[in-house]
Amino acid sequence: MSTEERREQLRAALIDAAEAAIVQGGLGALKARDLAREVGCALGAIYTVFPDLDALILSVNLRTLHLFERAITAVRTATGAGAGAPGPEAAIGDLVRLAVSYQRFAIENPTRWRALFQHRMAAMPPDWYMREQVRLFRHIEAPLAVLRPDLAGAERALLARTLFSATHGIVSLGLDEKLMTLSETVLRGQIETAVTALGRGLTANAATHSEETP
Repeated sequence: MSTEERREQLRAALIDAAEAAIVQGGLGALKARDLAREVGCALGAIYTVFPDLDALILSVNLRTLHLFERAITAVRTATGAGAGAPGPEAAIGDLVRLAVSYQRFAIENPTRWRALFQHRMAAMPPDWYMREQVRLFRHIEAPLAVLRPDLAGAERALLARTLFSATHGIVSLGLDEKLMTLSETVLRGQIETAVTALGRGLTANAATHSEETP
């Protein structure tokens, strides 16, 4: 086995071990010494394949993003979302399904989900991680393009982030054990109501804009 192959093997083992630690105990359970012991390497060996623990955590979070994308892709494929040329109501239904899928993912993968937002870095995340985030937001941008065809790409991308922020806020507060935790059914109903209202508001805005445009 070459040196590079050993490095890749160690890298994969560390990601697996870090992922298992986060799934079991959350981001706070991730300790460099425990990881080294788990994979059978020296503590310093970790930093021969990762510049710091931030890079390792991002690699685990990337797996979480991919897991979430598989979940929402499966839902959209099963319902035929994105096929053909959907009207506004179909696009709103697509946004609702995406939001509910996000809620379900957070409930089923609480430690993974929290790690995405609890991780704080002194610097901006690297480009490769940001590109993955941008790619995920395109799932939201697709139905938004139906609701607001008048928006330029950059405006639609910003709107997608705003809509995600609204959904994330509802999910976060609904699952916060320190506040009034909502049942899954009640929380889903609140998400469906909020996203549907936002979607119909966007449709109305698009119609108004179209009437005002000479």
